[in-house]
Amino acid sequence: MPIHKISKGRFQVDWVISNLRWLLLVSVALVSFVNALIVYGESLSVLDLLPQIILLIFAALYNLGVMLTLTNVTLRRFVPILTLLIDTFLTICFVLLSGGLSSPLLFFGLFPILTAALRFPWWAGLLVSLFITVGCGGIGYVLESPGKSWISLIPFAISSLVLVMSALISGLVGNNIKEIIAQARRQEEEAEFRKLRAAQEHSRVIFELASTLSATLNYNRVLEAVLEVGEAGMRELGQPNQVHASLVMLFGQKDLEIVASRHLPHRDRNTTFEGKCGALAKAMTTAEVVLIDKPAQDPELGQLIVMHSCKQAIIVPLRAGFENFGAVVFGSSKSNTYTDDLQEMLIAICNQAIVALQNAQLYQSLMEEKERIVDVEEDARKKLARDLHDGPTQSIAAIAMRLNYIRMLLDRDGNVGEALDEVSKIEDLARRTTKEIRHMLFTLRPLILETQGLRAALEQYISKLAETSPHPPIHLQAAPQVDKVLEQNAQGVIFYIIEEAIGNARKHAKADNIWVRLGVRDNVFVAEVEDDGAGFDVDAVQTRYDERSSLGMINMHERAELVNGSLKISSAIGEGTRITLTAPLPGR
Repeated sequence: MPIHKISKGRFQVDWVISNLRWLLLVSVALVSFVNALIVYGESLSVLDLLPQIILLIFAALYNLGVMLTLTNVTLRRFVPILTLLIDTFLTICFVLLSGGLSSPLLFFGLFPILTAALRFPWWAGLLVSLFITVGCGGIGYVLESPGKSWISLIPFAISSLVLVMSALISGLVGNNIKEIIAQARRQEEEAEFRKLRAAQEHSRVIFELASTLSATLNYNRVLEAVLEVGEAGMRELGQPNQVHASLVMLFGQKDLEIVASRHLPHRDRNTTFEGKCGALAKAMTTAEVVLIDKPAQDPELGQLIVMHSCKQAIIVPLRAGFENFGAVVFGSSKSNTYTDDLQEMLIAICNQAIVALQNAQLYQSLMEEKERIVDVEEDARKKLARDLHDGPTQSIAAIAMRLNYIRMLLDRDGNVGEALDEVSKIEDLARRTTKEIRHMLFTLRPLILETQGLRAALEQYISKLAETSPHPPIHLQAAPQVDKVLEQNAQGVIFYIIEEAIGNARKHAKADNIWVRLGVRDNVFVAEVEDDGAGFDVDAVQTRYDERSSLGMINMHERAELVNGSLKISSAIGEGTRITLTAPLPGR
């Protein structure tokens, strides 16, 4: 045991003895007063009690000094031996001052005898008893009546024999008591050592888990690390071979699904749980650890074959704030496995896992968003290449062919009139190509969208379309407040969605009219692009969309998600198409 704890234990013993000494002094004062009344009767005076009073005052000051000494860590180690000597001396003095061989205070010698038996080996109490009896008997016999018969000493001898026997008995009992105290102290040491080791292992396990989790952002690796470190921690805390099964379950689209496991039969791995009854429901509702005996009888955990060989299971919920991710379940083949230390360790592991799980999910989301942005940019490049190929590239090729034709006319016949007609056609074609290129540049970055808003940008976009291809006509119906309720970034996203929808209608719908409607309904922005064209089978097209080279519909859905909105496509063959975008307004 540490020195400071031994010192503390001795201090407590000495403090108790000092308080008992006050009771003893009060008792000595009362007995001395009663004995004096018996001896002196009505003639009793203060002078008759003066020696006892002086000795009591000395004893009180001595005891007060002992208590003050106990507060000093350096001096308190001398207290046991000094107090034993002084207590023995005071006992002899009180006996001699209160009647000598016939003193009623002789039995107060039990106090130093008992303290010696408790503090020192058994022979110390015997030595104190002999010292008291010999001292009191010898001095008393010399002072009182040297000529008395030995018979008069029999009462004192009997009392002395009782003291000696008490010393022997208290020595034996004291040894047993000290052995019991030592054993209890050893057990306390072992318990504290186990507790300290458990705390150290707890910290080591958590540090190991934190190191493992910080080294990976892989979703599955995080879950495997939770189970691995959890089982390792149980082994380190003195529970080897206690884990019969362990699993992590996370919420899927509907139910809890097993996403990582150890010692789980293949048949159990595809089991799902609703989490609406039994221990799972309690853990999900209270967000607290749930211990369950006989997990095979649980309405949900009982679905697992492995739980039928477990006598106890623990469920630790994975929760961050108000969001439930799922739970970690450990099953044991023995009862009373999950002590408080183990529960605290598993809770700490799962808390670390939640943070790592959130980081892994965030990293995965960022990677998916990165891939999505790359796909969107790739599709934008493909669209630009396609538009250039279908429009300006062919126009420029036509211009080159006509110029070559003009050169042939001039070289062969010198037909200036026909050549001038061709030049006029080339000029018209060049102007139209210029408009197409400007229109393409406008759709790539409509500056008017940043300065005047969505409505003005759509008006200009429709106007430019009408210049290059007036059919089908596009009819814009926009509420005046649409530019005020939308943020600038949201307006840009919505513009590109509408531009994509109009482009699809012009290319594929064979429509006579296209309508674009913008408005606000119930604090939700609504944009519609409708045509009266041929229509199509939405389900069939979306089913085969991954086989198509164009990603227009996918892009529109993904762009709608950027403004926390949703996209709905309504169409049927021969009934036209309507694309509806809904997006919540900011701050509402």
